[in-house]
Amino acid sequence: MTFVLLNKDFYIAELPENWTDTKETLMEGMVFSVKYLGMTLVEQPKGEEMASAAIRRIVSTARASAKKFQNVTLKVSPKGITLTDTETNELTENVSIYRISYCTTDKAQDKVFAYVAQSQYNETLECHAFLCPKKKTVSINSFKT
Repeated sequence: MTFVLLNKDFYIAELPENWTDTKETLMEGMVFSVKYLGMTLVEQPKGEEMASAAIRRIVSTARASAKKFQNVTLKVSPKGITLTDTETNELTENVSIYRISYCTTDKAQDKVFAYVAQSQYNETLECHAFLCPKKKTVSINSFKT
C-alpha cells in the first residue's frame, strides 16, 4: 500500500497503483468530501489516548447538537490542510503542515479522521474531527520514525 505523506510522521489516503502518474496531483493536493464534526482543545500535541478522548468529546457534542454537520472539502497537500465550505465555497481553515502535530483515526469511530494543530491565533492545541463517507477514505495512519 502507498500513502500520501503529510510530513515525516503522518500520511493519509491509500493511493492507486498508478500513483506515480499523478505526482502533480499529489503535490497540488488530494481532495476529500467530508463532514466537519467540530473541534476541542487538547493539552498534548500527540498521542493515541489524547486523540481518542478528544474524538469522543467531539462526537458526543456533535451528536447532542441539533445542527446539521457542515459539509467541507478537505484538501491535503505537502503544504498542509485546507478546509472549504462545500455550500458557500468559502475557505474556512488553512493549516500549515508546520502547525499539524498529529493525525489519526479512532478505533471506536472508524469513519472519523482527526488532526491536532496549533491555533493560528495563539498557542493552544486544537483537535478537529471529520466524518468520512467511507471507511476506506479514512485510511489514515501515523507511523513511528
